[in-house]
Amino acid sequence: MRQPAARSALCPFEITVHSGPHAAREALTLLLDGLTCLALEAKEVCVVRLVVAEMLNNIVEHAYSDADLPGPIHIACHHAPDGLHLAVSDEGLPMPDLQAPLGLPQEIDRPVCDLPEGGFGWFLIRDLAKDLSYRRLAQKNRIDLRLPVGLPPR
Repeated sequence: MRQPAARSALCPFEITVHSGPHAAREALTLLLDGLTCLALEAKEVCVVRLVVAEMLNNIVEHAYSDADLPGPIHIACHHAPDGLHLAVSDEGLPMPDLQAPLGLPQEIDRPVCDLPEGGFGWFLIRDLAKDLSYRRLAQKNRIDLRLPVGLPPR
């Protein structure tokens, strides 16, 4: 049986990128580099990558929908015994009705060509993340969530 790698303490850190076509890739690279001390398993890295990429792509596409008016995307993270805590904020447009989408599962019992282009992201985010909250304060969007990764062995 494979022994889990030793996990070092993660000092809280923050990153900021500007919205645009490469924002998600840039932020993910910086975030995952900052998490290397946690020695996350491949499956855990995939969870972080998927959730954060979906959130960042939503921010770029919807909060900063005018590509001529980019803005900052800020990610703060820290690790605790219950997982990785992330706070993602931007200065873009607010979410509809000032709340995060429910992320209901899409009906996929139809031909691939008839599937919707979007609508899967929030379902994945809500399925993989814990303690998700959204708030709009002082013209800023903020999403807080916890990913159950880097947990101590039982």
